[in-house]
Parts: sequence; C-alpha cells; structure tokens
Amino acid sequence: MSVGDGQAAFGWAQQRVLGRYDLTAEARLVDVPSIGGRAQVLVTGQGPPVLLVIGAAVPAAFWAPLMRWLSWHTLYAVDLPGFGLTSRVDYRPQTFRAIGVEFLADVMDALGLRDCPVVTHAMGSLWTRWLAEQRPDLVGRQAMVGCPALVLGTSAPGPMRLASVPRLGPWLVDAPPSARQADEMMRMLGEDPQGLDEVRDLLVACEGLPGYAASMAAMTGSVLRWTRVRPEMATGPDELRAVSHPVHLVWGRDDPVGSPEVGIRCADLLPQASLAIVPGGHLPWLHGSYAVAAALAGFLAGDTGQE
Repeated sequence: MSVGDGQAAFGWAQQRVLGRYDLTAEARLVDVPSIGGRAQVLVTGQGPPVLLVIGAAVPAAFWAPLMRWLSWHTLYAVDLPGFGLTSRVDYRPQTFRAIGVEFLADVMDALGLRDCPVVTHAMGSLWTRWLAEQRPDLVGRQAMVGCPALVLGTSAPGPMRLASVPRLGPWLVDAPPSARQADEMMRMLGEDPQGLDEVRDLLVACEGLPGYAASMAAMTGSVLRWTRVRPEMATGPDELRAVSHPVHLVWGRDDPVGSPEVGIRCADLLPQASLAIVPGGHLPWLHGSYAVAAALAGFLAGDTGQE
C-alpha cells in the first residue's frame, strides 16, 4: 500500500471512530523539530486544556470513547511517532528517553501548553513521567489510565514481548493486518472487541500504514532486550518516590499488564497519589468510558485527592 493510500484509509477510519462517539475534532498537524517532522493532534472540546498521550501501537483516536465525556475541557490528543499520522522516528535504546521527552515538549510548545493536566496511557505514561522530571514547568498533574509501561516489574503481554527479538520481531509485526488479528490484540489487552467495530477498524488501518511495523519493532526493541525489560527503561520504587507532581491512577480491574495490586503499590510509593479501580482491562475506557471520565473529573478540575 502506498503512503497516500494508507493515510487516506487511516483518515477515513479515524473519522468513523470520531463519528461513532459524536465527536467533532480538528485534525491538526504541528511541526515537531525533534523528530524532523509533524505530529497529528486531535483537538476538540472547550475549556481548560488537557493533553492526552496514548500508549504505543494505537493512535490517539483510541481515546474517542473517553473524549466525548470530557468536553468541558479543550482536549489535545496526540499520535506518537510512527503510529497514526505522526512522522516516524528512528527508535533506539540509547536515545529512546530523549526522543520521548523532546517529542512531548515540542508538541506542548507548538500547542502553547504549560503546566496543564496530562491524561496518559501505558508508554504515554512513561514518556510523560520522564517529561515532568526534566521539564516540570510543562506537566501540572498526570492521570495515568491503565497500568503504566514497565512499572514495578511489569512488561508487555507475551506476544508483544516477542517483537523485541532481533530478526523475529520485525517479521512478526509485519504480518498483514486484519480484523481478526486486531480483535485478538484487544482481547490480549483485556478488552472485549464486541461492539467496537469502528475502533477495531481504526487499529487495522493504523497497522496498515507504511512504517508501522518498523516503528513497532524498533520501539519494542528499545525498551526490551530479548523479551526482558532493559533496566534503564524500568520504573522501580526509587523512580516512583522521586515523582514530584500529583498523579491519579485509574486502573482496570482486569488489566493483564499489571493487576490492581500493582496499582496499590504505585499509589503507596508516589508522594502525591490517588487511585481509582474501575471495570475493564488495559484500555478500560473502551467499554467503561463514563466510569473512567467520572474517575478523572475531580482530578482534572484540580482536586488531587491530597490533604
């Protein structure tokens, strides 16, 4: 598939998802000097700004079921490099952290965002924690939805870990995308694909974009070595104790990446933390968007749950 055809198919699938959840969003492309390209940011809602940073492998429009309940904020949902319509980047272990920090800083600069709440998922949670460590002026507070990437001994689900194996990984992720494969991926992440046809089709379109497979293999290989987490990428107790901004954890009761017990440990270690456990798996807003929005409402309004 050509680049143009892939992007057109993705754009159509993205619009279907937004329409399914009654969202009207501007698909804005912003210049990102650190990756020598542009990032797609979906902009919708009206009110105080909130940045949404999705995890690896899926595009920002995956947030759509949740975004419809947060319309009292101006929402900025960004595709990560290599996923969706954001330009690709050369992921390598030596520069992976710098890429994440500089990318998010450049996006926030382009959007004029400072000291705002950030709602994050999985790899997006890790990148945003790193950003707050280096640029505390940018992140006012952070809501982590789903188990954050590589926290307290957790890792990616087994099939995803295989993508980190040299030679094997690129071959595995380069398999032709299909609805069946996308359904299996959602089940692997603890979510029932039933009733999520538009979301599934968006994932298929994302996986069909030229460069997706290379980005997925390179990102996985940057954080894992032969299926094991690289120590420099892991978030342990010391890293959590050092977090200086307020964090609200919204954890799926059946998250296969990390159980609620991991969430409880995270909340105990973070200096300013609150925890809500909601129904669902690793992407609990797909079927439980209202419950996740309710768990976020007070925190986004400025109530950090701390005395």
